[in-house]
Amino acid sequence: MESDWKDWQNTGAYRRLLELARNPYDLTAPDALIKDGRLTRYICRTDVLSLHYATQRVDDQVLACLQELADECGLIHQFAAMRRGAVMNSIAGFASENRQVLHTACRDLFSDKPAEPAASGQARKEIEKVKTFLEEVEKGKLCNKQKEAFTTMVHIGIGGSDLGPRSMFEALRPFGLQGREVFFISNVDPDDAAGVLRKVDLRRTLVNIVSKSGTTLETLANETIIRRAFTDAGLDPSLHCLAVTGEGSPMDNPEKYLRSFHMYDYIGGRYSVTSMVGVVMLGFYLGLDQVMDFLRGASMMDMVAENPHIKENMPLLLALLGVWNHNFLEAPTLAVLPYSQALHRFPAHLQQCDMESNGKSVTRQGRPVSAKTGPVLWGEPGTNGQHAFYQLLHQGTEIVPVEFIGFRKSQYSEDLVIDGTTSQHKLLANLLAQSVAMATGQTSDNPNRNFPGNRPNSIILADQLNPLTMGALLALYEAKIVFQGFLWDINSFDQEGVQLGKVLAGRFLKHMNGRKTQANTLEMAVLQATKLI
Repeated sequence: MESDWKDWQNTGAYRRLLELARNPYDLTAPDALIKDGRLTRYICRTDVLSLHYATQRVDDQVLACLQELADECGLIHQFAAMRRGAVMNSIAGFASENRQVLHTACRDLFSDKPAEPAASGQARKEIEKVKTFLEEVEKGKLCNKQKEAFTTMVHIGIGGSDLGPRSMFEALRPFGLQGREVFFISNVDPDDAAGVLRKVDLRRTLVNIVSKSGTTLETLANETIIRRAFTDAGLDPSLHCLAVTGEGSPMDNPEKYLRSFHMYDYIGGRYSVTSMVGVVMLGFYLGLDQVMDFLRGASMMDMVAENPHIKENMPLLLALLGVWNHNFLEAPTLAVLPYSQALHRFPAHLQQCDMESNGKSVTRQGRPVSAKTGPVLWGEPGTNGQHAFYQLLHQGTEIVPVEFIGFRKSQYSEDLVIDGTTSQHKLLANLLAQSVAMATGQTSDNPNRNFPGNRPNSIILADQLNPLTMGALLALYEAKIVFQGFLWDINSFDQEGVQLGKVLAGRFLKHMNGRKTQANTLEMAVLQATKLI
């Protein structure tokens, strides 16, 4: 998409930010966190989430320049255009997917005037199919040959067809319908499928197979293993298998699948959780009402993302704080640290969503970028991480900005008061303590106990992790990633970097077919595959 707005590095705001980055706000100064009401002023709120960023190395001057940068680069204009169907997945003058980017349409179901009516209409039709499917399962109209209800689903997919849905399932596990369970198979490693097959009763199991193209190697291999298991058990796999795929793909076949649900080419895999990729599985486990709450939370955040004021636009503010840390303060990585065990797979999903989106080195005009693009993203839940890698966060030579995620209430509401406080109190106390400690540091005559501070971080806080807040949290990060890609003028919606390995794997397989994989055979396979590049 050819830009009709300024190159971000040719703006006055960019030049001023470079100057300000030479002497960023000192979080270790006396009263640095409470000066001028900083703790209460530096909060961005939505209906379900709040972003606390007083522990970032920014002041009012930096925030004003970030606002100017967003305005000069037309970030809100680009996001609004994306939601309304502009072709965003393209590189000008070069072969590319050349597609719209409309994952937001999957949850734009709660307004009389959706941003892109045609795509939202397709999403509504698929939701109706899910509703019918779930009602048939619940009422026993859709059951096995023994008239027993289906109680288990095995979800098969990889990449965006696994990471997002799996992380959402883990996050919302406490809200499942009684008697329902979900298992996941993603890796082509045969042990992945074998381990799941040992846990399920195939007679009462539905298998949800997810591949937009219908040709994903790992997914098709695991589907074959599962189908063989059904056949060996004397069961007809076509009466147990569901397909989530592109309309007209090889998997869009009613003879092989009990039901088919469609995802469209304008939905990228890593942005597909709120499409049928996640909704079919979540609907089976949570029920339709809670899935709609999940979609509503995401839709609410999409609306927030069109607010032009960064102090009121949480995704845009989070994105620009990330750019300030990455491009101006030169921090190469970002840690996302949820203080919630339920979010233990969320950083893994964000790794794909962020690094597959913004791990790019050419602009949308096909020219080499002149600034660093996406950071390396990683993370684990607190407080476990405190006993692992936090040493480096506090005293290491590498500055790692942190985005903490926390909740005031637990999901199960099963807690005990121990020494005057609950475990949830202890969890939140640790989160707040780590945030302040990283920011302010500590001086000591003992150099081994000196903490330099000025480790920038933010806290994303909600009342409780539930379907509504999870939807909002997911959309927050999706929009943040998109805004950063727009600013860096890169295409955040393709993934050419994964293609070369796929092509070579196919060549290796052709060489290995019918041969023993001894060392000399592997050497020949490497020679034959690489000389064809």
